[in-house]
Amino acid sequence: MRAIISRHIDKRIAGYQNALLIKHYEEVQNIYLKMRGWRHDYHNHIQVMKAHLAMNQLDELKDYLDMLDNDLQTVDTVIKTGNIHLDAILNSKLSLMANHQIKVNAKAQVPSVLTINEYDLCSIIGNLLDNAMEGCEQVPQSDDQFIRIYIGVFKQQLYISVTNSTGELKKIRTGKYLTTKGSGHGFGLRRIDALVKKYGGYLNRQNEPGVFATEVMLPL
Repeated sequence: MRAIISRHIDKRIAGYQNALLIKHYEEVQNIYLKMRGWRHDYHNHIQVMKAHLAMNQLDELKDYLDMLDNDLQTVDTVIKTGNIHLDAILNSKLSLMANHQIKVNAKAQVPSVLTINEYDLCSIIGNLLDNAMEGCEQVPQSDDQFIRIYIGVFKQQLYISVTNSTGELKKIRTGKYLTTKGSGHGFGLRRIDALVKKYGGYLNRQNEPGVFATEVMLPL
């Protein structure tokens, strides 16, 4: 009996790890494609500037450089929270959401010094955003897919709110929500639960027609 249970757990953990690898691969691939696009554009920009210089069109060259300088502002990270690790996970997920054409409204700011382990915080937020994207996949019309993210400080607590469009979710008797994908995906929800409990925080999930919202508060 123990061997059967152990194999079942191992299978679910393997499924969860495989899902994480697929998600990570998709994020890395998306960033790689963007970098290739920037490299292609960079080559074209060099050719245009060389042409202006060869024809001694210095005013045109200056205007072109000014345009590039303004354009580079949009290449910067979408969100700057004040924490480099959190910036990395947030902007990676936001890039993926944009690639999936999900409408996003995001605002995030955290203190420069955190009492929460940064790895744990990134794990909570990463899982929250993965769940939000998973929820959006259940909405057939891409125009109706949205994710709203807010991270800030409220009453000496780190407040995290993620709201997303979703299809119908089911609850089991314990009140916990079931995911709509394979069995491994439930580990993401349990990981959030365990980490919030670890820090004595507050967790609230609400499901209304077409909308799923999660609130997390962690003591600072």
